[in-house]
Formats: sequence, C-alpha cells, structure tokens
Amino acid sequence: MATTHRVAVLALDGVYPLELGVPSRIFGATDGLYEVLTCTVDGRPVRTAADFTIAVEHGPEVLGTADTVVIASFAASPSAAELALLPLPEPIAAALSLIRPGTRLVSICTGAFVLAAAGLLDGRPAATHWQAVEEFRRLFPKVDLDPDVLFVDDGDILTSAGAASGIDVCLHLVRKDHGSEVANQVARRCVVPPWREGGQAQYIEQPVPRTPQDSTAATRQWALEHLREPLALADLAEHARMSRRTFVRRFNDEVGMSPGRWLVQQRVARARHLLESSDLPVDEVAARVGFATGTSLRQHLHAAIGVSPLAYRRTFRAGG
Repeated sequence: MATTHRVAVLALDGVYPLELGVPSRIFGATDGLYEVLTCTVDGRPVRTAADFTIAVEHGPEVLGTADTVVIASFAASPSAAELALLPLPEPIAAALSLIRPGTRLVSICTGAFVLAAAGLLDGRPAATHWQAVEEFRRLFPKVDLDPDVLFVDDGDILTSAGAASGIDVCLHLVRKDHGSEVANQVARRCVVPPWREGGQAQYIEQPVPRTPQDSTAATRQWALEHLREPLALADLAEHARMSRRTFVRRFNDEVGMSPGRWLVQQRVARARHLLESSDLPVDEVAARVGFATGTSLRQHLHAAIGVSPLAYRRTFRAGG
C-alpha cells in the first residue's frame, strides 16, 4: 500500500489567508492521498495580511519530514528587498535548511521571492504575481521569470502566480501524482475548473471597452462553438463586425494574446479533454478540435505540454 504523501505548508509573517488554505483544501479533498501540515519558522503564531493572527500546531521540524513543501504567499514582511539580501533572514534560512534533498518545492505568488532569495531559482524558469514582475526581475536577474503563465512546473520546483493560481498548481500536482480522474473529482468538490487555459495576461488590468459592442467576447464564444471549423482571422473579424486591425487590437487588449494563439490554446484544451474522456483516434480528435491533421495536433500538444497525444492519454485517461 502506498504511503500518504506529506505536504508541509510554510506560513511566513504577513501570510495571505486564502493562499495559506489552498493546499489543505485541494490536497485534503483526495480522500487521504495527502497529509497536509501547516507550520511557521518557529512554531509561533504569525500575523496574516488580514486583521487576524493564526496559530499553528507545528514548527519548522515538519519541513524535514515532508515530501512536498509549499511556501504560501505573504505581504511584504520581510520585504522583498530584505529577502534579496543573501543570506536569507536567519529564521527563514534555518527553516529551509531542514528540507531534505529531493523534496518537491512549491511557491504560491510572492512565495517565489523566498525560493529566489535562497538561490534555488537561479537559471530556472519561474512565475510570480504579475504585479511583482518588475521588482522580482530587478532583484533576481538570474531567474528566467515568465510573466504570462499561471504556474511553472520545472520538475522538483513549481512556482505559481497570484492568489487563485495556487489552486491551479495544486490541482496540477494532484493530476500529476494521481491522474485526471482524481484531479477532476477534487475540482468538482471544490467547485473550481480542473484547469484554466491561458495565462496571467488575461487578468492583467486592461482598459475596459467603451461599449459592449466594442468587446470581442461574443466572437470568442462563437469561436468556441465552431472550433472544428477552419477559422481564419477574417472570419473572426467579420463576426465581430470589425476591421481585422481593430479586431486584433481589441482582442489583444481583452485577452492578452493574439487571436491565433488563443485559438490554438482553446483547440489544445479541447483536445486534452477528448483524449482524457474518449477513445477517439488521434486523427479524429484533431478533426473535432479544428487541427487539420493528427500531425498538427501532435505538434501543438507537444509545444504546449511537452508530450504526444498518446503519451498524454496514457497518463491522464480516466481509469487508465
């Protein structure tokens, strides 16, 4: 019988309550596959970013027993500038030193500042909240920061963007550890989508269209209903009753990417769903989502997540 995977969540001073609770809520909805323990650097209560303090049952010693360590996001206390001054503040450094080699590390939002300050992200891809990108890059130029994604999975280290992206990365880990069926069950219990396509760009503050007629939302919905058709930019612009140039500009303002890139993302998302939920041949899946050939689907899926359709199906097929 497989042993329960222990997750230790580190709460730093100024921790955001929402993000602190995410690992327990997601991993705790797996019927015992994970054990989640929350700790602080000294076992004492910590102030939150809200108007209350929390007390935990564990000190830093649980970090040395964990299979996965999650660093929850926190308000700037200690400040990012303080974290950038190596070595880390002694209590944090001492706590991190207890983590065993090979332990999987996860950060939510500003938790990435801690991993970066510890030198663990040098030369590696990472993510953090879009509002912190400029400061993060200034403080940690050796990190390959991706400002557009919801999370980055770099094997033994995963970093996620702001707030609710902690849900995305935790669901991703459940899917990675136990497959699509378990992750989808957890998502249903928590009333969240199993995954969200796209990146942070769609949540970055953008000018609001002056009138509903200026929005591309209706055309995006129409495109989702006609994904299997060979949709061209001219088709989308015509549906939106805009010139191509105006449509592309407004689409980028609202979604944060080009119409072509967005269409590919939606087609890949639909293909992933069909690969998980059906026995359709790869060529048929490609046809149903609007890729011209199975080869095209293979190329786009590999570019998106690094695996072939058959490999993806073997890993994530419900009951597989």
